Amino acid sequence: MNKTRILLADDHALVRRGLRLILDAEPDLEVVAEAADGAEAVAAADETEVDLAILDIAMPRMTGLQAAREISRRAPGIRILILSMYDNEQYFFESLKVGASGYVLKSVADQDLLEACRATMRGEPFLYPGAITALIRDYLQRDREGERIPESILTPREEEIVKLIAEGNSAKEIAETLVISVKTVDRHRANILQKLGMRDRLELTRYAIRAGLVEP
Repeated sequence: MNKTRILLADDHALVRRGLRLILDAEPDLEVVAEAADGAEAVAAADETEVDLAILDIAMPRMTGLQAAREISRRAPGIRILILSMYDNEQYFFESLKVGASGYVLKSVADQDLLEACRATMRGEPFLYPGAITALIRDYLQRDREGERIPESILTPREEEIVKLIAEGNSAKEIAETLVISVKTVDRHRANILQKLGMRDRLELTRYAIRAGLVEP
């Protein structure tokens, strides 16, 4: 079994130790790096082979949100979970904006953290019950105020690229079809994978079928 390699960042050593005990006790999870602040977390993500970063939201030098944004920019393939003491809608939405796949409350981390790690590595978001309520409330409020609710998190150009990828085109062929550079295609592909929490062409093809972009 390939273990999920985890970067654990929290400015309290006792908290890190407790969370590490929970994570390392699982056969499919392994903490391979620790950090005491956001800047250390970014450096550790650069220097260590990591699949998942678990970041405390409130850390010195650089917050968990700032670190998440920087890690997402430098290494889009690393999945991110935010840890927080606060059941706070604003923090939750900010976490989603910076690329986190989930938001875990420290008060129930012993119950939720393992499930959150596994859901994130499956490409699924992890939302605690209060966060789901916040999302529904936000959706309904935007709808009442007449704000356009996007049907897809992908831009039209990104949807074009997903369709072409799902149809089996190479990056070079996509570049020629859309009259853009291969480097631009690669950048779009990385952004798409990050947005959708996916890793490869197979997952993108499944998404394209579900979204009606290609015929099954």
